[in-house]
Amino acid sequence: MDIRAIAMGLTFALMWSSAFTSARIIVVDASPLFSLAVRFLISGLIGISIALAMGQTWRLTRGQWRATIIFGICQNALYLGLNFVAMQTIEASLAAIIASTMPLLVALASWLVFRERLKPLGIVGLLAGVVGVALIMGTRISAGVDLFGMALCGVGVLALTLATLALRGATSGGNFMMVVGLQMLIGSACLFIAAPLFEDIFVNPTLPLALAFAYTTLVPGLAATFIWVLLLNRIGAVRAATFHFLNPVFGVAIASLLLGEKLGPLDIVGVVIVTGGILAVQLSRQPGRTAKVAAKPAE
Repeated sequence: MDIRAIAMGLTFALMWSSAFTSARIIVVDASPLFSLAVRFLISGLIGISIALAMGQTWRLTRGQWRATIIFGICQNALYLGLNFVAMQTIEASLAAIIASTMPLLVALASWLVFRERLKPLGIVGLLAGVVGVALIMGTRISAGVDLFGMALCGVGVLALTLATLALRGATSGGNFMMVVGLQMLIGSACLFIAAPLFEDIFVNPTLPLALAFAYTTLVPGLAATFIWVLLLNRIGAVRAATFHFLNPVFGVAIASLLLGEKLGPLDIVGVVIVTGGILAVQLSRQPGRTAKVAAKPAE
């Protein structure tokens, strides 16, 4: 993994983790599904405009179209839609921790469904992740957390897991920015349908709302997604997913700094355990040195 890939991964992790705090600010002054639909409409149109300016086209491969549609529905409409609704009643730090279990779920699905071999370190990482999440959930439930909001985040991370597995098909064939823009428009269309059915639409114009909306639209929404797709193409899904181990730490730190959310000692221990579990799982899935040497062509 080269320096550029590391910089891209760190930037993505920071951007992605900050989205929970900005979302928490948005849902205070605007209905969650409608605000998210508008955000994706703007981000999608900007993304497609940039793609066209870069000379990219609508001519995607069949795999790219399939992945783009699944990604748009599962990540943008379901995962982010459910998280935005949930953050009306739960803290941004908790939403970030739940979402950060996605690499563990991807590894578990790859093991159980796709029969990918998981090394002992990976199994230990999965068990550590379960223990860490259980510790955090136990402390939050005992403190009276909104169980419905927490359940919405749980369903959302399952949708994100499916979206991540589907994105494998979008990293071949080029047109990365076009893929980013189109999947956002797909999510926007779904949310514009869902918003009037599931919520009372309202917008309370405030400066925090305007700043958070602009930031969420351009940084976690557009820039982070583009960086993620490029990173997947540069180093592959397994290596790229390693950077997700930073998300619990970054997500909790940003929420604490900007929103004043406090964590108890058991929460901190849980975050450390989950972070370690994610790192262990991803390290266990890295190609071994032997495999790299064997794959190297003879000179």
